[in-house]
Amino acid sequence: MATAATGLFLTLAAGTTATVALAAGPTVGVSWSNFQEERWKTDEAAIKAVIEKAGGTYVSADAQSSPAKQLSDIESLIARGATALIILAQDGDAIRPAVEKAAAEGIPVVGYDRLIEIPSAFYITFDNKEVGRLQARSVFAAKPKGNYAFIKGSSTDPNADFLFAGQMEVLKEAIDRGDVRNVGEAYTDKWLPAIAQQNMEQILTKTGNKVDAVVASNDGTAGGVVAALAAQGLAGSVPVSGQDGDKAALNRIALGTQTVSVWKDARELGRRAAEIALELAGGKKMSAVDGATSFNGGPKKQAMTSLFLTPVAITRDNLNQVIDAGWVTKDVVCQGVKKGAVKVCD
Repeated sequence: MATAATGLFLTLAAGTTATVALAAGPTVGVSWSNFQEERWKTDEAAIKAVIEKAGGTYVSADAQSSPAKQLSDIESLIARGATALIILAQDGDAIRPAVEKAAAEGIPVVGYDRLIEIPSAFYITFDNKEVGRLQARSVFAAKPKGNYAFIKGSSTDPNADFLFAGQMEVLKEAIDRGDVRNVGEAYTDKWLPAIAQQNMEQILTKTGNKVDAVVASNDGTAGGVVAALAAQGLAGSVPVSGQDGDKAALNRIALGTQTVSVWKDARELGRRAAEIALELAGGKKMSAVDGATSFNGGPKKQAMTSLFLTPVAITRDNLNQVIDAGWVTKDVVCQGVKKGAVKVCD
C-alpha cells in the first residue's frame, strides 16, 4: 500500500476543503450533493480515515443541491487526478455524462447511498426498502388505525420510491381493510425540511388537522413535519417516522415528538465505500468485492453490482443502542427530557 502522500490544500467549493496529492498514491474524489446536512459530516470522517490510512488522498466538492453544479464538480475532480470517485448523487440522470466519462477513462465510480443507475458504477447503500418497512412498522405499531400522511423524499432520488415501496408493503393490508387511510402524500424537493413542513401544513389544512400518523422518509423531513404539527398543537400525539439517526431526531424521540429514526450507521457506510473505491482503483473487479450482489430494482431495471448494509429502527425502547455505540452522547439525546420519561435518560 502506498505511503502517506504529502498534500497541499485548496478549496473546490464553498465550505469544502480538499487535499491534492503531490506524491504517488490513490486519490479518491468525493462529490457531495448537499454537504450542509448533518449526517454527511459523519460519513466524510469515515471515508477520509480509510483513505488516509491507506496512504491515499481525499478530495471533495459540495454541489449545494444543484445537479448542474454536481456535474461540473465531478468533471473537476476527474481533471484534478481522481483515481476513484464516490458520488452522493443529487440527480443520478443529470450527472450521467460525467459518470460515463469516468468509466471511459478507467476511473471507478461508487454510487454512495443513492442509486446512480449506470452499470459501471458500484452501488452501496443500506437496504432502503427495509428502511421503509421499519418506518411503517414502527408508526403502525403506535397507530394501527387512522388517517396517514406520507412525506416522501426527493422525486429525483430513487431512494424516495424504494422507501415508499417498503412502507406500502407493510401497510397494504391495513389500507385494503380500510383501517389505514392515505389522506395525503407528497415528494419533498431536494429533501429540504422547509419543503416537508410546507407539504405537511398543506395536508393538515386539507384534512382539517385530521391526521393520525405521518410516515416521513428521513429525519430532515421528520423535523419539518414535527414543526408543522407543533404549530397545530399536535406534536407528540401523532406518530412520526424518520431515518439517519440525526442528533436532533434522537432527541425528538426521547422527547416523544418523533416515534422512530431508522439508524443507518454512516461510519460503516463511509468505511465500506472508501474501501471499495480503493479496491476498485487497485484493479479489483466489482463482482469480487466482499458482499457484492446483483441488483436490478431501480427505475430502469439496469443490472447493478451492489452492497446493502442492514439498518436498525431506533425508538424510545432502544435509544441506548446509539449511545452505547458512541454515535451520540446521552446529554444530546436527553436534552430537555423530564426525569422518569425515558429510561435511558434517568
